[in-house]
Amino acid sequence: MNIKHKLLAVLSSAVLLVTALPPVQLSVSAADIAHDPSRNVQEEGVGNPFNFGERMAPEGTSTAELRKLAHNMTVQQCKYALYKEIDEHWDLISLRFGQTEREKVYALFLGVGTLESTLGGNGDGSDVETAFSEGFGVSSAHAYGTLQTAVTAFRDPGTKFMQEEDVPELEWYDLNEANFYDAIISDHMGIRKIIHFIRQAMVDYNLTGWQIVRGALKGHNTGWANYTGDNDGYYANYPDEGAALAQWYYEEGHLYDNVFTWTKAEAAAKQRAGNPWEDWWYDKEPSLDPVSEQPKPVTTTTAETTVTTTGPVQTIVMGDVNLSNDVTIADAVLLSKYLITVADLNAEQAKRGDLNDDRKLNALDLTLLKRQIISIS
Repeated sequence: MNIKHKLLAVLSSAVLLVTALPPVQLSVSAADIAHDPSRNVQEEGVGNPFNFGERMAPEGTSTAELRKLAHNMTVQQCKYALYKEIDEHWDLISLRFGQTEREKVYALFLGVGTLESTLGGNGDGSDVETAFSEGFGVSSAHAYGTLQTAVTAFRDPGTKFMQEEDVPELEWYDLNEANFYDAIISDHMGIRKIIHFIRQAMVDYNLTGWQIVRGALKGHNTGWANYTGDNDGYYANYPDEGAALAQWYYEEGHLYDNVFTWTKAEAAAKQRAGNPWEDWWYDKEPSLDPVSEQPKPVTTTTAETTVTTTGPVQTIVMGDVNLSNDVTIADAVLLSKYLITVADLNAEQAKRGDLNDDRKLNALDLTLLKRQIISIS
């Protein structure tokens, strides 16, 4: 891996908890949502209002700190973290799931997140781990995060596990603790895992229509996306329950707030009484057709600014947050920690971190700093 790609991976940013913006659709009140209400969600997505990066925190962050960050996520942040991943890969997800309504896809993943972890409403945020008693990566059921993504979703989980290598459109992260316990990567890999089972449902088991996605949810939980008529009770309790919960989030206006429910809760009794797959979800046939996603352009910023003082000329190295007289990965790590309130900066450090000179430290400054480090390399 060349140095620029390595730095890009290292600098994929942290969860940055920034001030929420106002209102939105459905029955959600103006105070409940975090994204800009003027956005056309169907066309643009929600816009990542919490500024989640490709990682929860930069590579090298300890497992304990990753888990602390995940533990402190609210229900709302758990929801928007999922939406960020869906929006980044919307063309692919829409095609594979056969669903063109973005908010229904949002809702479906809330249904899965409820089945698996109750979306942070249990007080643990995304810091939910299961089947770990045998040690890291030993059990195929060892899972983490909102979607309870198992170790088997990752690349090279061990020779006793089948490799899920048939989703080339999405990043396939190696199995290690830095990736496994990163809540954003966990969401990404959970989505990738369900797409893997969509392919399995279509290619290996010849399922059609909504049965493809239904089978894929079964695969996400069991490892097999086939339909077996003698196991209808399982379908009612997992894929169909997930779809009913999804329909509840969608119809009751809880896509964007801090509200959650429980599996089999009375709240979704109305949705559970029908067939949410036929009544609510179905749009068109899932497809394995190719889809291309265009890379986003990257811009750079300057590394230094010279200011005149009453004494000698002083050169301030913008981006040198840790005051080391150099701009390195360590500066991005420190700024990330400041933005998620696990580190403090003094006035000089804050000045050097304010790369767009708007007298505020926020996600934009971190983005500019990452680009600066990449350009320096």
